[in-house]
Amino acid sequence: MDTTTAAPLRASFTLDGVRHTCADLPGTYGPEYFRLPVVLRLLLENAVRNMQDAERDAAVAALFGWLEHGTSEAEIAFQPGRVLMHDTTSTPALVDIAAMRDALAEAGVDPAALNPVLPVDVSVDHSLAVQAYGRPDAAAQNLELELRLNAERYRFLRWASKALSNVRIHPPGTGIMHTINLEQLATVVCERAGPDGIALHPDMMIGTDSHTPMINGIGVLGWGVGGLEAQTVMFGMPTLLRIPDVIGVRLSGALAPGVTATDLALTVTQRLREIQVSGEFVEFYGPGVAALSAGSRCVVANMAPEYGATTGYFPIDAATLDYLRQTGRPESLIARVRAYAERAGIAYDPAAAPRYTRVVEIALDQVQMHVAGPRRPQDLHPYSHTRRILAELPSAPAAGGTLPRHAIAIAAITSCTNTSDPRLLTAAGLLARKARQAGLRVPAWVKTSLAPGSPAAAAYLGRAGLLQDLAAMGFDIVGYGCTTCIGNSGPLPAAVCEAMAAGSVHPVAVLSGNRNFAGRIHPDLDLGFLMSPALVIAYALAGDAERDLSCEPVQTAPDGRPVYLRELWPDDADIDAALAAGQQPADYRSAFQAASANPVWQDLQSPDTARFPWNPASNALRRPPFAGAGESSQLGRYAAHPLLVLGDDVTTDHLSPASAIPPDSPIADFLVERGEDRGDLNVFASRRGNWQVMMRAAFYSKSLVNLLCPDAPVGHTLHAPSGRVEPIWEAAGRYARAGQAVVLVAGERFGTGSSRDWAAKGQRLLGIRAVLAVSFERIHRSNLIGMGILPLRLPEGVTPATLRLRAGDRIEVDAQAAALTPRGSVAVRILRADGAADALRATAAVETRLEIRLLRLGGVIPAILSDTINPAARRP
Repeated sequence: MDTTTAAPLRASFTLDGVRHTCADLPGTYGPEYFRLPVVLRLLLENAVRNMQDAERDAAVAALFGWLEHGTSEAEIAFQPGRVLMHDTTSTPALVDIAAMRDALAEAGVDPAALNPVLPVDVSVDHSLAVQAYGRPDAAAQNLELELRLNAERYRFLRWASKALSNVRIHPPGTGIMHTINLEQLATVVCERAGPDGIALHPDMMIGTDSHTPMINGIGVLGWGVGGLEAQTVMFGMPTLLRIPDVIGVRLSGALAPGVTATDLALTVTQRLREIQVSGEFVEFYGPGVAALSAGSRCVVANMAPEYGATTGYFPIDAATLDYLRQTGRPESLIARVRAYAERAGIAYDPAAAPRYTRVVEIALDQVQMHVAGPRRPQDLHPYSHTRRILAELPSAPAAGGTLPRHAIAIAAITSCTNTSDPRLLTAAGLLARKARQAGLRVPAWVKTSLAPGSPAAAAYLGRAGLLQDLAAMGFDIVGYGCTTCIGNSGPLPAAVCEAMAAGSVHPVAVLSGNRNFAGRIHPDLDLGFLMSPALVIAYALAGDAERDLSCEPVQTAPDGRPVYLRELWPDDADIDAALAAGQQPADYRSAFQAASANPVWQDLQSPDTARFPWNPASNALRRPPFAGAGESSQLGRYAAHPLLVLGDDVTTDHLSPASAIPPDSPIADFLVERGEDRGDLNVFASRRGNWQVMMRAAFYSKSLVNLLCPDAPVGHTLHAPSGRVEPIWEAAGRYARAGQAVVLVAGERFGTGSSRDWAAKGQRLLGIRAVLAVSFERIHRSNLIGMGILPLRLPEGVTPATLRLRAGDRIEVDAQAAALTPRGSVAVRILRADGAADALRATAAVETRLEIRLLRLGGVIPAILSDTINPAARRP
């Protein structure tokens, strides 16, 4: 019998006297099953549980067929059990849903018929800014300001939680979405009542944030998608994906004393980017896995988007169970996870060596203390090399100013990446304690902040006596949210601003985050180093990014004694002792419940209607024009002007910024004309419910260079027919009124960074029909398709530079809807202004039949409306 087409057998076992069942995949498929990477075993389980008959058999055969070459062109459907979002991705998604409900009502359909069919958890974590810092009431002050500035948007979220089924909002102060997922939401194994007892299956999910793979650290398969892709899943469509290539990262040995999980994560990022990982699944295996705690694994898994991967998966083992116990999960759940992992054949085996597409070897004992930067997370350096790195910059201010040439402007312990691991925060607290005992103080020009992933951190740091030590260094808790990691760093210290105005300083940020693209941490900072939380404090004390902390003193103590990093760095035994003194499992649930009960949030008034009552005067929430029934496909044959021509590494921060709205920008002018206070405009992310603001904000970045007009002001482009340089949205409007198509041209890794769907929505509002790029980051590629924009990969050797596009050149794209296929060839011609023409063949960066369907319908929203009005139209 061909086992790959056999119906799966069922296994049964008893836990606490209750019969449990699950698919017996090892018994059904035999030894070949264990040749699959664990991530593919999980996709196999998902397929056999959610598919039937021939469709199931085809998926199973394709997954086992992957073993022959370690790669496959076959598609399978994936149906996650839940969706996780944060406030600045959920707001535009929920605005879309509210607008779709209006469109249904206008079409004579009950608007209440449109509801998510999966559980959707929303964490309000992306709107907290570091205004107050270095004071004991900083967290309360920042939370109060957040609630005031975002009250209208938060009332809308409250409306959504009441009007829509299956939507649950976790209010400000409860923590970062990925930390909440780890500490509160993940079950690792799910249960449901079945005819033969309790049926078990893996906890699998998606999230609208690229760092969703953090949950892979405890054996839950999840990855990040764009908000548009999440909407398809929320409304019952599976995610169709090509069976992924899987890179096996074999770990051996153990980390040396003093080396942190952050150092390992940065090392993995550098190694995998070096081999040009782009969208593959990554799975960690080998004996070294057992030497890592679940917290350390989560740090490494979190960085998956930085190393170019869809996942960074660690199988379930004793460390997983320890983590569940440490975070207060019941013993019944822990027993369930242990029993299921063993019977389903997905538990960690240190001797296992499944088939992988490629294998990378990392010896943990060779990992050293590192920093990454100063502009990309994959640029890895020994921590002692910051002076050398900064010296290689094209220019630096002359010495002799009041501040160091490369003064530390921001020192932030921030981000889910590192603040979700108690060990890393405890190490930072112990370094602060030693610095306090030595009488050291952080220089006044350094903006310090501590924003843990959850309020439980305050409990264990407080019980270990470390909060006072951190506060003595200026690292008071400023709140529980993403803060500096996503650019919500607040204003720079006055001393830094004055030195920058005088041209005497090129300041640097140091942070325990995951991204350091120019302008991301703060719009006026283009240099930033990623590092562990403890090292952040050390550099804050130095105040100077050029200091070589391997041999130079961090600072001179009041008694004149030089104090070195080696004196301050905590021993592993001290970290273990502080963790034992500080952690109590009950803290995780009680702290989360207390934060969820915030009376200000609970008292927010919101409508009780099936349709949201839009306020035409609102500057935060406007019904978007692309969320109606009239949208149609942008495919076809057309000749288009390039609206912009861009280079490599264009990030979603370039495409749709999230940081503070500059008060001297055209976007600020637009808002002030509509009654807003120029000094109180909040951040771009807070305006993602207002399409008019976000259209004007598209491509508004000081560090973005438009090769059509490199010297143009920020947010401008060349309108070719008139020869005028004008705001991008105005040029786009002129092209649209003239009936002229536009496209965009870019280099490598277009759309790297955050998962924000507005990076694609802004392009659709500007009328962009296709993006021609050397390569695309995975999530942004999906978001483009979700907005009906065709992503095209340029042929090998063709780049924006080699195309030499000039004013008046047009690009002819022949992408007929009926002819378009996944990864198919698309004819492109460059129509030169002088009458010459160059022909080339681009490749449709389209992976599945579902994506073809979305492009033919005009995107995700027209597809959802079509499926709601006519359910028979669902199949691709």
